[in-house]
Amino acid sequence: MGNTKIMLGNEAIARGAYEAGVKVSAAYPGTPSTEISENIVKYDEVYAEWSPNEKVALEVAIGASLAGVRSMASMKHVGLNVASDPLYTVSYIGVSGGLVVVVADDPGLYSSQNEQDTRMIARAAMVPVLEPSDSEEARVFTKLAFDYSEKYDTPVIVRTTTRLSHSQGVVNLEDRVCPIDIPYERNMRKNVMMPGCAKARHLYVEERLKNMAEDANTMEINRTEYNDTSIGVITSGIEYQYVKEALPNASVLKLGLVHPLPKKLIEEFASKVDKLYIVEELEPVIEEQVKSWGIKAIGKEIFTVQGEYSSNMLKKAILGVDETYMDPVEVPARPPILCPGCPHRSTYSVLKKLKIHAAGDIGCYTLGAVAPLNVVDTTVCMGASISTLHGMEKAKGSEYIKDWVAVIGDSTFLHTGVNSLMNMVYNKSKATVMILDNSTTGMTGHQDHAATGKTLKGEETPAISIYNLCKSLGIEHVYEVDVFDVDELENVVKRETARDELSVIIALSPCALLKSYVPKGLCHAIPEKCKKCGQCLVPGCPAITKNEDGTISIDDTLCNGCGLCMKRCKFDAIGFTPNPKK
Repeated sequence: MGNTKIMLGNEAIARGAYEAGVKVSAAYPGTPSTEISENIVKYDEVYAEWSPNEKVALEVAIGASLAGVRSMASMKHVGLNVASDPLYTVSYIGVSGGLVVVVADDPGLYSSQNEQDTRMIARAAMVPVLEPSDSEEARVFTKLAFDYSEKYDTPVIVRTTTRLSHSQGVVNLEDRVCPIDIPYERNMRKNVMMPGCAKARHLYVEERLKNMAEDANTMEINRTEYNDTSIGVITSGIEYQYVKEALPNASVLKLGLVHPLPKKLIEEFASKVDKLYIVEELEPVIEEQVKSWGIKAIGKEIFTVQGEYSSNMLKKAILGVDETYMDPVEVPARPPILCPGCPHRSTYSVLKKLKIHAAGDIGCYTLGAVAPLNVVDTTVCMGASISTLHGMEKAKGSEYIKDWVAVIGDSTFLHTGVNSLMNMVYNKSKATVMILDNSTTGMTGHQDHAATGKTLKGEETPAISIYNLCKSLGIEHVYEVDVFDVDELENVVKRETARDELSVIIALSPCALLKSYVPKGLCHAIPEKCKKCGQCLVPGCPAITKNEDGTISIDDTLCNGCGLCMKRCKFDAIGFTPNPKK
């Protein structure tokens, strides 16, 4: 094709997979990886899907690989935890068609519950890792990953980070080259991982890594840039950009393959520089291995294991140069909040009124933990809300959880929550689960899922009924409630939390940011009727502000007429103008 385009790192990964001839792509949306699938679906030659969770996505990709085509699974770092079970075993099996797992880490915790380092999981799973440093490398390394996968008979991880995923760079576009499908051959000893077969494959994997490590010494993606040899830096990924900006004259060993490491190349580079630094975000994965070889290097003694790096940070740590040009200014904290008209705000306002605690989950509804709602008490991982509440009940008894519920979103429920609900049924729980169904995967950017009736390609498909799914598990008490019918929602929550049986409340209302959502109208303040009681302010809607005289104003550019403030006002001091399009 021969032309160029500015692309996000994620977009470039999708392009690389397309050019490599990928035929199957599966993923579960998770920031910072989501845009990979949102871009690869634009290529009609690739089958792309949203899977219910990352484990399923990887297993779909494994199946496609075993069938003889190139396939890819994409996820964020904590999604790899969910997919670890198949990852560890497919490492033993290897591949037929190339198999690549793209994992986006999140240094700085921009949208995650931890800062885990995918390289550590890859080492434990004995899977090689490629790490690009810009958008063009994201494209190129993704293509190389498929070549390496087939050459070495291994799944390959392409590791990226938030900064690379969401940064733009110039990408050279090339034509798609689709390898011939590999004919399927039954091979029980390679593909069936029962103990007798797995023992032999473990030996194979160890030999495979040894061979890759030897080859890594001459791989073009591992390159040395010799300049001033008084300072040498080993680095990889986006950190390479920081090093080049902070230390333009330093000698650099840039690693594209970060596991397994090229020992001979590193030893040679270390012997030619006076002082060696290892610059890597998060854990000292490269550093620990290099130092274990007896090579003197400086790493986490002066660099942090937390958050993102920057060129200024490196200048200060290595050169003692502080280029902060002004004193830091105290900026008011601006934590994320639920959007105007968010159905979760109505749900949490009812729970707060009833003094109900919530075991929470991953998603927009986690924001119910912060002021002024202060309802969510726990958040661990996807699907954990239901299991956490079940554990509380088994620890303290059913009376202890009468003022508790589990809250989980519709997409998260289908991700891993349904397993936890099955466990509640099986082990005779008496707790109350609230599924906050806003008809989308909200926090990652409104992706479809198995209950929305649309695939990743936008095609219509049967929508799973969450109500019928819960009933099919044998739960007698399952109720659907409009979250903005506040009185009915309050009555149902009171009744079900008092019940000595397992119950599920499905709190229904679409996300106010969905393209298909039509606002009901606009609310407006009537100052002369306002008694300044502040009840309308309690749910914390950002469209409402308090005036100096104690009355309120409603910003009609933010309000979408959900009516929650009206229902809290006992003095008719808030009016409503219906949307003529509704």
